[in-house]
Amino acid sequence: MSHAVKEYFNQMAANWDDLATPETVSRLRELIRELSIAPGSRVLDVGTGTGILLPFLLEAVGPQGRVVALDIAEEMLIRARAKYGHAVEYIVGDITCAPLLDTDFDEVICNSCFPHLADKPRAAQEMARLLKPGGRVVICHTMNREAVNSLHASLGGVVRDHLLPDDEDMLRIFTSAGFVKVGITNAPDRYLLTAWKPPV
Repeated sequence: MSHAVKEYFNQMAANWDDLATPETVSRLRELIRELSIAPGSRVLDVGTGTGILLPFLLEAVGPQGRVVALDIAEEMLIRARAKYGHAVEYIVGDITCAPLLDTDFDEVICNSCFPHLADKPRAAQEMARLLKPGGRVVICHTMNREAVNSLHASLGGVVRDHLLPDDEDMLRIFTSAGFVKVGITNAPDRYLLTAWKPPV
């Protein structure tokens, strides 16, 4: 991501939690439960922000699991750390060049972040690199694609052109990165893409 985008999210961090409605939090809690993440899993939360997913991911993986929070904006992670402390590992970085080991995760979750990635094919390739064979990537939002794209256009500034691609483009991005069984749901209350790294 560009320096301008990083600074945008750093500046937004102080008020970021105020943007999450109880309905949004409830939808995310339900979505993570529906994913049935296995206890003991290693999960990477891409674009953590101030940590809206972290309590649900920690609950899912249990005490034997591991949750890593990745974000380009230091200020976002400072606020996430203030809430969840040492239960989570926090890394400042960009998913298109993530400072993480190959095949280290069972799940890569990207909530409300994918539209902001300038090089989406590269991001998908990195997600594939980071996943263990048989691992899963999840791209999600608590609104449909049209609402996501309309919101970013209405905000203007550096995020005005940060769009969620259509089904055809998303399918191409993730199959080209080596994923299989790509499924996409674009419903009024959610957008969800799931895809799997082939097992060995």
